[in-house]
Amino acid sequence: MATTLDKVDVVTVGVGWMGGIIGAECAKAGMKVLGLERGKERGTADYLMIHDEFRYGIRYDLMQDLSKETITFRNDRKMRALPMRQMGSFLLGEGLGGAGTHWNGHNWRFLPYDFEIKTMTDQKYGKDKLSSDYLLQDWGVTYDELEPYFDKFEKTAGISGEDTNPFWGKRSSDFPTPPMKKTPILKKFETATSNLGYSPFMLPSANLSEAYTNPDGESIAPCQYCGFCDRFGCEYGAKTSPEITVIPTARKTGNYDVRFHANVVEVLKKGDKVTGVKYIDTQTGEEFIQPAEVVVLTSYVMNNAKLLMVSGIGKVYDPDTGKGTLGKNYCYQILPGATGFFEEKMNTFMGAGALGMTIDDFNGDNFDHSDLDFIHGASLSLTQPGVRPIAFNPLPPDTPAWGPEFKKASIYNFTRTLSVSGQGASMPHKENFLSLDPVYKDAYGVPLLRLTYNFTEQDRNLHKYLTEKCVEIIQEMGAKTAVPGNPLTNYDIVPYQTTHNTGGTIMGTSPDNSVVNTQLQHWDAENLFVIGAGNFTHNGGYNPTGTIGALAYRASEGILKYSKNGGSLV
Repeated sequence: MATTLDKVDVVTVGVGWMGGIIGAECAKAGMKVLGLERGKERGTADYLMIHDEFRYGIRYDLMQDLSKETITFRNDRKMRALPMRQMGSFLLGEGLGGAGTHWNGHNWRFLPYDFEIKTMTDQKYGKDKLSSDYLLQDWGVTYDELEPYFDKFEKTAGISGEDTNPFWGKRSSDFPTPPMKKTPILKKFETATSNLGYSPFMLPSANLSEAYTNPDGESIAPCQYCGFCDRFGCEYGAKTSPEITVIPTARKTGNYDVRFHANVVEVLKKGDKVTGVKYIDTQTGEEFIQPAEVVVLTSYVMNNAKLLMVSGIGKVYDPDTGKGTLGKNYCYQILPGATGFFEEKMNTFMGAGALGMTIDDFNGDNFDHSDLDFIHGASLSLTQPGVRPIAFNPLPPDTPAWGPEFKKASIYNFTRTLSVSGQGASMPHKENFLSLDPVYKDAYGVPLLRLTYNFTEQDRNLHKYLTEKCVEIIQEMGAKTAVPGNPLTNYDIVPYQTTHNTGGTIMGTSPDNSVVNTQLQHWDAENLFVIGAGNFTHNGGYNPTGTIGALAYRASEGILKYSKNGGSLV
């Protein structure tokens, strides 16, 4: 028998970036907010011995425990879906801060084109540019409408950057802090891309270039360029994350609390409203019901969709009929690139997760697609994250896989290898979707989420085109050998590719084409909000965090408005 607890104004499911933003904004407004986090509490003091590549970079100590909950995967509906037993293609966060703890710190605003992609593509190239199998649609909001929220997130996070990219949307203010160091490695990229007629700029970074105090009074330290960002917490408090910004802000109000080891297994609904959530204490096995005036799903893409499905809220997408929206428009990313082997030795072991330079000349619709067999593109970057000895062992083609020559080549090339790579956009396809697995369950008896996904013709064509551009750049940088990335075949759940999963709980202007409205309020339950990259109707040429942050700040205004007036916000 579940124990019913005292009611709160707002409960968030997950305490990462989205849960922290909602918690801070609602708590500052005087609402009583509770964050439910199935992982443990953690913070900067816990990362003082974080430079253990095997523990954190290989065995993923900060990530979700897949022995308790995972997903199943198949390429198409004819295949049997099987559970993902080890972290592979993407890394699911768990614990205070979520994936915002172990991210690299790349912080982007999606392009104006992204938010109106259907309209702009049809107007410029015609409605048959992509086949009807691609489920392209606008987001229901424009870049200009989101710009104030992008600005607010960047000021909260202290993002370091420079407003010199001619292709992105207009900004209402400059970056809060200057760009990171332009190292000799980055200067090679800058010179090469400039020589080719492109427009390089420093990558917007949440690894801060200098000490910064945000508008809420939270202090963020300057980056030490130690090379331990991705998959690691920051021992210096210099990589902006929820546990050093929005979560402390929420706690200072006295209106906010976090309950750890609380795994939510169901959203409870009655009529056209939700009443709260049911969760299991993962340490004791006890069940609790947490009533709330407003429920906000702020966990990862996969879990938000799964919770709605197991709770029977919304209509699950059916690829046969095209009806239903829950689980629809799942998108991933493609990663075109090229590796260059150089003669000179470089300090590749030093760096930071978002230390890099980028060009957007081949992103969005920044180049003409009239004679091309794809839309969109990618940001192409050279990053200097700091390579580590276990995971990084680049070898030129035809190097023996073992023996003296293998050892010699490994040692020689460790500091003589650079890569240019792209974050390639992914378009929604009718056969790529999320659903519940009919066979497998998690440790708590809840069905696992099933991912049905494969790369499409659009993906392969885009990947090939951009790989050629990456080869061109790495050659211009002076590589003695340039090796293009392998062409796309079938998607596999291993190896690691990117944690930029999107879709499944998409936003829009109608319940016919979306799960939530443009305030991220659920169409079928007015006091339920669903926030995350699941709201994206497609995936862009950047990482999603900055756009998620903007959506969360916009949604927080909607929650406050709803708490006063009730009803639909659109």
